Amino acid sequence: MVYSGLAFIFHFFPIFLLTYYIVKPKYRYIVLLLGSLAFYALGSPIYIGLLIISVAINYFIASRINRIYRENEKAEKAEKAEKNEKTEKTDKPPKAAKIWLIGALIYDFGVLCIFKYLDFILNATDSIFHTGVTGIGLALPLGISFYTFQIISFMIDTYRQNITGKVSFLHFAVYATMFPQITSGPITRFGEIGDTIREGWGVSTRCLERGIMSFCLGIGYKVLLADKIASLWNDVWRVGAYGIDVATAWLGAWSYSMQIYFDFLGYTLMATGVGWMLGFELPDNFTEPYSSKTMTSFWRNWHITLGRWFRDYLYIPLGGNRCSKGRMILNMLVVWLCTGIWHGAGYNFILWGLFLFAILTIEKLTYGKWMENTRVIGHIYMIILIPISWTIFNIADMTQMSEYFMRMLGIPLEGMVVFGFTKFTELMYTYWWLILVCIFFCTPYPMKLFRRFRRNIVVKILLLAIFWYSVYQSAISGDNPFIYFNF
Repeated sequence: MVYSGLAFIFHFFPIFLLTYYIVKPKYRYIVLLLGSLAFYALGSPIYIGLLIISVAINYFIASRINRIYRENEKAEKAEKAEKNEKTEKTDKPPKAAKIWLIGALIYDFGVLCIFKYLDFILNATDSIFHTGVTGIGLALPLGISFYTFQIISFMIDTYRQNITGKVSFLHFAVYATMFPQITSGPITRFGEIGDTIREGWGVSTRCLERGIMSFCLGIGYKVLLADKIASLWNDVWRVGAYGIDVATAWLGAWSYSMQIYFDFLGYTLMATGVGWMLGFELPDNFTEPYSSKTMTSFWRNWHITLGRWFRDYLYIPLGGNRCSKGRMILNMLVVWLCTGIWHGAGYNFILWGLFLFAILTIEKLTYGKWMENTRVIGHIYMIILIPISWTIFNIADMTQMSEYFMRMLGIPLEGMVVFGFTKFTELMYTYWWLILVCIFFCTPYPMKLFRRFRRNIVVKILLLAIFWYSVYQSAISGDNPFIYFNF
């Protein structure tokens, strides 16, 4: 079910929201759990059981880890009481707790690998070693990458004893399955919303208003910008690398860069808007990434919750940058290779992760700080790098990707038919107004204006108009799934 779809807007969400508001705040987590399971079942009915099993297994292991800590602490107190020694809490986790955590990680990553990477591994192995064993065609469960990482963050935080207060099975189930963010994030930690789940939050009219405004803005980004600029990329891709000139190739790469940004930003705004309407403050996932002057800055501001997950649960445990230069580079390689693989099972995602690793490492070791202090050069640098990176991300077939890059570099292809800048001129004539709108809305100015005048009645009327026009566009063109639903 798509947030911008008519079924969600006019059927599922109104019924759910009315029920949620009628129930007393301390029981709303039950309504949220049932609603989230219903939402997931409507989107991925064959895998609802897998989600429930993952929740049950991880909660059981988390309970065991907490019990081990309690028993260990009790034993230490008793031992020191016998010796009349002062009781001091040890920072070293019990070995048994570590074993249970490893078991949880094996299960969680194992399930993720089976459903997301098994076919790719089998096909790759067959192509290299001719094993005769190919992929079995497993369908990807909805949101498995996101809810798996969210559950793993809970397990690691439990092991580190970073979660305060008692967490019941129902509270954990709500955290792991809540529909505003299960399909595409943001990847939220229990400490950020746990108190709200356990205690309930009386939703105010201000929260409702803020949520509605965020949702209206998000659906506008998704339907009126992302879905529309997607037509430009589709027009370029239909012609193919053999029929486009250099300018058209760059225009196509640029259009996909706009599409994926507005699509994911739109989803995030809609998800946080739904969260506000339910009384939850979900973390931000974007901070004007296309205004960055380096790729390092870009990835601090793009998909923020995924970046901090890799930072806190992989990069820092590996040693981060508090080690030798060689080890730091190795740590970055592991993180960005995992980042690429997390996004999908394909050679293009591996190449994309390695490309980002190379650029970020070079920036960190050489010109990164200097580039951040430039006024114009940094932006020109990113105008070139952003389309290149998303082209690697976007084109799964390595041959087609290489052909497309050859056209971006002006290298002719054997047998190609290109008539000057005819296609580029045609596309610019058709999409010039949309291109200008996208350029403006990927700058910081629209959000600054929105934050400054959000209480103005004119802005509220404008957002209402954006909402209804987006609904109209969805009705006549159908529901277009969010790009990150594939990951």
